[in-house]
Amino acid sequence: MDSFSQDIYIKNTLSGDKELFKPISEGRVGMYVCGPTVYGEPHLGHARSAITFDVIYRYFSFLGLKVRYVRNITDVGHLEDELADQGEDKIIKKARLEQLEPMEVAQRYTNLYRDTMAKLNVLPPSIEPTASGHITEQIEVIQEILSNGMAYESNGSVYLDVNAYADKYHYGELSGRVLDELMAGSRDLEGQQEKKNPADFALWKRAEASHIMQWSSPWGKGFPGWHIECTAMSKKYLGLPFDIHGGGMDLKFPHHEAEIAQSYAAFGCTPVNYWLHNNMMTLKGQKMAKSKGNFITLGQMFSGEHELLLQAYDPMTVRFLMLQAHYGSVIDFSNEALKSAEIACNKLQKGLELIGGLESKSDKIVDNELSQQILTACENCYVKMNDDFNTAQVLASLFELMSLANKFENKESNVTEEALSQLKRTFKGFFCDVLGIQPQESSENDYLPEVMEIISEIRNDARSKKDFQMADFIRDRLAVIGIKIKDSIDKTTFEFNG
Repeated sequence: MDSFSQDIYIKNTLSGDKELFKPISEGRVGMYVCGPTVYGEPHLGHARSAITFDVIYRYFSFLGLKVRYVRNITDVGHLEDELADQGEDKIIKKARLEQLEPMEVAQRYTNLYRDTMAKLNVLPPSIEPTASGHITEQIEVIQEILSNGMAYESNGSVYLDVNAYADKYHYGELSGRVLDELMAGSRDLEGQQEKKNPADFALWKRAEASHIMQWSSPWGKGFPGWHIECTAMSKKYLGLPFDIHGGGMDLKFPHHEAEIAQSYAAFGCTPVNYWLHNNMMTLKGQKMAKSKGNFITLGQMFSGEHELLLQAYDPMTVRFLMLQAHYGSVIDFSNEALKSAEIACNKLQKGLELIGGLESKSDKIVDNELSQQILTACENCYVKMNDDFNTAQVLASLFELMSLANKFENKESNVTEEALSQLKRTFKGFFCDVLGIQPQESSENDYLPEVMEIISEIRNDARSKKDFQMADFIRDRLAVIGIKIKDSIDKTTFEFNG
C-alpha cells in the first residue's frame, strides 16, 4: 500500500451527506449487501450492484483493511407484491412453471449467478448466507420484536406494528416516506384484514397446507417475510451496528426501511452506520428489471443473442461500462455506450502493457516536471477513489497516467525511480486490483484483424485492376485456414470461422 491519504468520504443515503468513513473497529470493515432473489437469469441490473460493491470491497482490501463482506441469497419469502406482502413467492412460482422443486430452482439460479459474476471478475463475498438456511435466526429476531411489544400475531402470521414502532422510533427515516401518507395510500387487498394497519409488514407468513416451502414456528407452519432475513443474517455475521449496508436504490423502500425498523424494534439500535445505494440500469429511461420484462440477461450480453444487441460484448466491456459512471448515477443502456466502453477498455489494456514494459533511462537526464506530473496523477487515483468511490474519475486519472507514460517513452529523458515505480504500481493496482479489469493475454492473434485489413486492401486493389487470378488465390488460401472473404461492389470484408 502507498502512503497516500486514507481518509475516505462516503455519501450516506441516510443523511444525504458525504461523511468521513470511520470503521467501528480500526483496520476492519464489516459490509452487508443485499444479493439476488434467485428465480431467473442474472441481468444488467444485478451486474450494476455486484460490480459497485465488488469495487468497494476491493478498494478496502487494497488499502490493507480486513473486510468481512456478506452478501445474501434470497431463496424464500420474496413475494410478487413486495409492498402489500401479497402474491405468490417468486421462486415457488418459477418452480410451478418449470415443474421443479423450489430448491432446485434456487440452486440452479444461485449457481448461474455465481458463474456469471465470476465472468465479470466479481470476487465472491466472505460469507454468502441463504434465507432458507437461517430460519431459526429469523424466528429469534421475530420473538424479540414481539416481546418488545412492536409486533403482533394474526391468524398464524406475524406483522410489525408500525404505529407501535412509530411511538418510539422514526419510521421512514431512510426513504423519507411519511407514515400517515403510507396509511392513506395503501390499497385494500385480500389478506390485508389480518393487519391492524395497511402499512404493517410481515415478519412471518402463515403457510397454507398446499404451500411447498414452510417451516415450523411458535405461530404454526409458515415462512419468513422478505425483510427479516437481512436483519437476522447481518446481525449474526457482522454484529450490531456494523459499518456499511449496500444495495440497489430500489431497495430503500420497503426493504431497507423495514430492516431499520426491525433492528430498532428487536435490539433498540441502528443496524448500520453507513447506507450506500447504487442507482439503476435503465432501458429507454425505464428501470431494467425482470418484473418489468425489459431486461437483458448477462448471458445474452456475452452471446449477443438479443434483439437490442448489435454484437456480443466481452464481460470486461460490461464491467467497464459500469465503472465509467459514478455508482450513484443512472446508466442508460445503448450499443453506442457499450462500444465506447469497449474501445476505452482496450486502450487502457494497451496502456497496462506499455507501462509494464517501461524501463529507466539511466543514461538520460531526469525530467523533474514529468516525474512530478506522474506522482500527482498517481495520487489523484487515491483522491478520486476516496471521494465516494468515484470510479469514473479514477478512469480519467488512469488515462492521464497512460498519456504521461507515452510521453516518457517518446522523450529523450528519464524520470525519477520513485515516479516510475509509482506509475507501474498505481496503474496496475487500480486498473486490475481495484477496478477489477482482467488483463488481456497478449498473443500474435491480437494483430490478426489489422493484418487482415492490409490483406483486404491488397485484394481490393487486385480486383480493381482486374487481376482476378490474384484475388481468387488470396480468397482460396484464406478459406483453407478458416477465414471467409465476402465481396461486395465496393469493398471486401472478412469473418473468422475458427
